[in-house]
Amino acid sequence: MLGLLKLKFTNPGGVTSLIRPAVIASRCYATGAKEMTVRDALNSALDEEMSADPTVFVMGEEVGEYQGAYKITKGLLDKYGPDRVVDTPITEAGFAGIGVGAAYHGLRPVVEFMTFNFSMQAIDHIINSAAKSNYMSAGQISVPIVFRGPNGAAAGVGAQHSQCYAAWFGSCPGLKVLVPYSSEDARGLLKAAIRDPDPVVFLENELLYGESFPVSAEVLDSSFCLPIGKAKIEREGKDITITAFSKMVSYALQAAEILSKEGISAEVINLRSIRPLDRNTINTSVRKTNRLVTVEEGFPQHGVGAEICASVLEESFEYLDAPVERIAGADVPMPYAANLERLAVPQVEDIVRAAKRACHRSIPMAAVA
Repeated sequence: MLGLLKLKFTNPGGVTSLIRPAVIASRCYATGAKEMTVRDALNSALDEEMSADPTVFVMGEEVGEYQGAYKITKGLLDKYGPDRVVDTPITEAGFAGIGVGAAYHGLRPVVEFMTFNFSMQAIDHIINSAAKSNYMSAGQISVPIVFRGPNGAAAGVGAQHSQCYAAWFGSCPGLKVLVPYSSEDARGLLKAAIRDPDPVVFLENELLYGESFPVSAEVLDSSFCLPIGKAKIEREGKDITITAFSKMVSYALQAAEILSKEGISAEVINLRSIRPLDRNTINTSVRKTNRLVTVEEGFPQHGVGAEICASVLEESFEYLDAPVERIAGADVPMPYAANLERLAVPQVEDIVRAAKRACHRSIPMAAVA
């Protein structure tokens, strides 16, 4: 298999620890005039990082000749050749393990899973080989690897292809877990992930690949990079905080627009990062609005929303004017039928109802006495 993949475990030019300084952009750049799809944002980020750093390479099923199952790697094989855009056999455990080994030796692999549901085949390498190695080696081994691909529900793909893995991987020390929503997120976060010295799980959304978002000249600059662990306030508000990530940010923004017509001002936080989680931005917002709704596609039990609620209760309980509301996917495997699938995934109206409940309820005085 090593012969098939033709991997080189020595760095080009003898570069052993090439980490280029990231130009961090923490401002909002969502007002640019140019439109870019999330697909093109990811593709351009990969292209620029591969061009700037010869240790970066891409591997996975159909990433080369077919140019990616979702065309994220389009054009990269022709530009960089088969040594840096590596088509692998259908064996997630195999190529994830090879990617981790390459990262041990100073390369920067970007491993694509055709869907993160298939990452379960490689969970041992992601957790035990990648996430724990820096700790277990007392900092002697860095594992600069990115595991990326579509995550969560698509449409009509059934229970085995529709899980959200944000909470799964977010619970593991040693990993960083990023969840882009817009084209700005996709470019800035993928660049940050590739440059990072630690293993990063990069959870995209298939339904967002073709969506276009405005981007500014700053976002399009090759030095653009977003800070890992920093959320973005997509919409400011004063009556209630809504946290969301990935595709659910769109739903939260739509809900906020509906609520505004009914006199409720909602603040929408795009988490961007699940681990580390930007607890400060969340708690600062809740201390202003005094109410919270969390939104996610994943299962409710032990979910991202549960962790956010725990953080708010620990740090900002005295600021809450109503019980926290959690919106999540149904606690069942994803149905295949379209009508049942819709019921299993959070919808805009679910967020609106939860926000209204929070805005018209109060915590009983006995609870704070």
